[in-house]
Amino acid sequence: MRILGIDPGIGRLGWGVIETKNQELTTKNYGCIETEPNSEITGRLFAIYDEICRIIEEYKPDTLAIEELFFAKNAKTAFAVGQARGVVLLAAAQKELSVGIYTPLQVKMAVAGYGRAEKRQIGLMVKATLHLKEIPKPDDAADALAIALTHAYKIQPSYLIRVYVYSSSELVSLEVIINKQICF
Repeated sequence: MRILGIDPGIGRLGWGVIETKNQELTTKNYGCIETEPNSEITGRLFAIYDEICRIIEEYKPDTLAIEELFFAKNAKTAFAVGQARGVVLLAAAQKELSVGIYTPLQVKMAVAGYGRAEKRQIGLMVKATLHLKEIPKPDDAADALAIALTHAYKIQPSYLIRVYVYSSSELVSLEVIINKQICF
């Protein structure tokens, strides 16, 4: 199954495509859609919609996972990000993709096992789980991959992953099949 993960934003929207096959997870691609900060909102939303449609067409995901909005401070930013999220959901609906929606807490719990995990911890777990050479940059792309992973864990909870543990101040790698039991 191919999953398109989305970290919604109006200035920068992160996206990442992963594939699940035979209990393994692989990354197809990831990146960010950036819009000009001083442009009209309609043009920015159209640019996001157009690029999301192109990504869906190119990578042909089976499903889309997107983060639920959580803003406590800036209502104006929350509305703009909500609009960007809306055009992504519209594109998914037009392509008849199923959609999974996850809170930041659910994503952190699923990927790092800790609801207050920091950006770096999420990035390191994304890198390790998807066997990437480096943490995806910018953070929005890493977050999008984390959202896609969260959806993968919900759909099929058992995966072969490489677990990294510290042993005597040394990072050691172990391959294990885990059963991600996450409360959604």
